[in-house]
Amino acid sequence: MANKRPKPEEIVSKLRQVEVLMVQGMPRLDAIRQIGVVEQTYYRWRRQYGGMGVDQLKELKRLQKENERLRRVVSDLTLDKLILTEAAKEKTSKPARRRACIDHVRSRHSVSERRVCRVLGQHRSTQRRIPQGRADEGRLVADMIELARQYGRYGYRRVAVLLREAGWSVSDGRVERLWRREGLKVPPKQAKKGRLWLNDGSCVRLRPEHRNHVWSYDFVHCRTDDGKVFRTLNVIDEFSRECLSIKVKRKLNSTDVIDVLTDLYILRGAPAFIRSDNGPEFVAQAVRDWIAAVGSQTAYIEPGSPWENGHCESFNGRMRDELLNGEIFYSLREAQIIIEEWRKHYNTKRPHSALGYRPPAPEAVIPLAQRPTMH
Repeated sequence: MANKRPKPEEIVSKLRQVEVLMVQGMPRLDAIRQIGVVEQTYYRWRRQYGGMGVDQLKELKRLQKENERLRRVVSDLTLDKLILTEAAKEKTSKPARRRACIDHVRSRHSVSERRVCRVLGQHRSTQRRIPQGRADEGRLVADMIELARQYGRYGYRRVAVLLREAGWSVSDGRVERLWRREGLKVPPKQAKKGRLWLNDGSCVRLRPEHRNHVWSYDFVHCRTDDGKVFRTLNVIDEFSRECLSIKVKRKLNSTDVIDVLTDLYILRGAPAFIRSDNGPEFVAQAVRDWIAAVGSQTAYIEPGSPWENGHCESFNGRMRDELLNGEIFYSLREAQIIIEEWRKHYNTKRPHSALGYRPPAPEAVIPLAQRPTMH
């Protein structure tokens, strides 16, 4: 069995022994043989430890250990900084995202899982846990994707309402998580709406208080596939958000406005106010006289201030976004049929955010146990 490598203290002791033997008159080579090493080893020891005492050797060892410790600290801090720099490129607000980030850092820098988890604050059991989805998640995602395909401009909140109406017991948060995971459309956040003021500093206070209190109407322009223009006259009840009528024709004038209002007045009665902009079809004397004759009042907005007719403008935007921008109308008759079907869907099925995600005029309520499911 090979002899053990001597410790520095033993080496210093043997060098001192050689010095004592040489002082006593023994030749150097004999003294070196006396300590049991070859001449080359002796000279190597003397270059490294020559002239040192035991106390100096202890101080040297202490400094070497301190230097090694500082090197490890600097190395650890450098590695931690490298891990944090790499992780800063990723979103780590949730355990699942931190799990993916840790795998990414390990693949880039060949660092142990224990080290990266400690730096990023992820427990190793969380890192090694394999997420288990619910048993019905596949069917839920399939139904969600089908609704997203059918109503391509809806966000996850409206789809969540439709899923609950179909029998699913699911929260908005779960639908949002699956919605984002599947890469479906997430509508951008809209700017916060400010208060509406007139030039004289008074606030616009004509607000609907009940059904048939305030109606509003406006025109929307579109084209058929052959390039010809058609117009729609949209009439809504501002309190219930129900779309009362959408008249579709190539040309619409004040006479058509009176015809539409006549049909609605017969079916629903006369509103207290009718809000509109200052378009020639609305300010025509014949329209104003007819409205006054049936007991209603006109509420014209300030010129150049469409936001004062916000309910109707919002409806027009939803109609263009969810229907007109995604359809090709090959004839006026096709446009009339499709737009009327969309109006019925808007009133009876489409969840409206201002109404607590209920439709403006829902169909007869069906007991939950009798509702058809989508799966």
